[in-house]
Order: sequence, then C-alpha cells, then structure tokens
Amino acid sequence: MEKRQKSFIASKAWRWALIGAAVLISAIWLVLTPEGLLGKADAVGYAVCHQIDTRSYHIGERAMAMCARCSGLFLGALLGLIYQLFGRRKGKMPPPWVLVIFGLFALAWVVDGLNSFGMLVPFMPSLYATQNWTRLVTGTGMGLAISVILMPSFIQTMFTRWEDASMFGDWRHVAGLVFAAALLDVLILAEFPWVLYALSVLSAVGVMALLTMVYSMVVVMLFKKENTIEQVAQLVMPLTAGFIIALLQIGAFDLVRYLMTGTWEGFNLNSLSAIIKESRI
Repeated sequence: MEKRQKSFIASKAWRWALIGAAVLISAIWLVLTPEGLLGKADAVGYAVCHQIDTRSYHIGERAMAMCARCSGLFLGALLGLIYQLFGRRKGKMPPPWVLVIFGLFALAWVVDGLNSFGMLVPFMPSLYATQNWTRLVTGTGMGLAISVILMPSFIQTMFTRWEDASMFGDWRHVAGLVFAAALLDVLILAEFPWVLYALSVLSAVGVMALLTMVYSMVVVMLFKKENTIEQVAQLVMPLTAGFIIALLQIGAFDLVRYLMTGTWEGFNLNSLSAIIKESRI
C-alpha cells in the first residue's frame, strides 16, 4: 500500500513538472516570436516551410503562415486526424486498397514537388507548369496520407485496448474524408480573407498536432510504456512531453533560421534561383 502511494505521489509530481515545463517553454517562445496570432502561426511555419511569398496564398497583402503546399499538407493532416476521432479507438491499419489510394496521393505530392523544384533549376526538366493550386491539392493529399497512418499507429502504441477495425474499412468513410478535403481546398482557393486567417492559424495547429503525436509515441516507447493507457485522461503526460519536444524543435529551427537570415520573412524566390544558378556554375 505504501509503495503504491509513493508511486502515485511520484507520478503526480512528474505530471506537474511536465506541465510547468510546458508552460515555461511556451511563454518563452511566445515572447520571442512575432506579435499577434498570425505572427505566432508564422513562427511555426518559419520552422517547417520556406514561406516563399509567390508560392503562398494571401490574406489581403499578407501571406499565409505557410506556402500553398505546406498549408495543404498540415491542414489535410489535421483534417484527417479530426475525422478519425469519430472512429473512437479503431486502431487497425487501413485495408490495402485504401493504402493504395492514399499512396497515390503521396506519390502525386512527390511528383509535383520535384516538378516545382525543377522550375527553379535550369538544367532540370519540368513536366508541366506547377501552380499554387497543384501545390495545395497535392499537399492536402499528402496530409491525408500521413493522417491515415499516424492515427492507428498512435492508438496501437498508446492504448491497452483498442478496436481491431479500421476507420476506413468502408469506402464511404474514405469518400467522406476526400470530400471534406476537397471542400477545404475550395475554401482556400476562394481566398476569403477571414477564412484564410482561420486556416492559417489551423495550419500551425496541424504542425504542432503532428509533432506532438509523433514525439509522444517516441517518449512512450523509450520508457517502455506502450499499451498502458486505459483512459484518455492518461494521455496527458505523454502528450505534454511530446508537446515540449515539438516546441523545442520549432524553437530551435526558428533560432537557426533567424541567425542565418536575420529576418522573420520567408525566403526570396529570386535569391534562391540565383544561388542555385551560381552553385551550378
């Protein structure tokens, strides 16, 4: 009884220590990054995206937190994760035919990305003129592909008991997610400023959600605590630990890029093209 009580006290102490660390690190990051809600979203995007102005959608005169491709990717991933929450604890991987569909989405992202890069490099052939809408659509598809693998992986890693069924065992659920993603892209393409404002912030949420889930899984595996979660409330500690690591990564990438560039602005496309040409010469 005494041993169990000590274990409970230690667990409670660790929980508050983690929460305190998360609050402290968040406060430091918030103080050091640009002002405003969009400024914070920009700072998250700054760590994962080139933020080239001409390859981004705009909220009036201001570019979104991430380029068209990254906006699609992280919004698509966030949409896919939220969509799968309705499946509760369905932790089985999607059937092969579903993996093929989302695998093709991922392949389209790779092809469009390489083609887009080829447009910057004089000696690389381009299959077609990549545009922001192709970057957005293929990015969204890649985000969906990530989410349909990540969620069941997370469930299988964390929970003691989970349903041996896939959220995407029925073609209607696949169609529903793809349809929702199509609506998301239409909203971005419509370029309503207030919609882009909200989606810009949500894209940053998508980055943090993905990184937090991945790192929480890593923490659980490192401490050999896989399949020990019985209730959702018990996810607090691993998710908090994952959030801390994710924010430290974002902060480190922000710092390195800022020290290299001296500005919070996105990369300049003309400067990048000139660097590539000079390196070729």
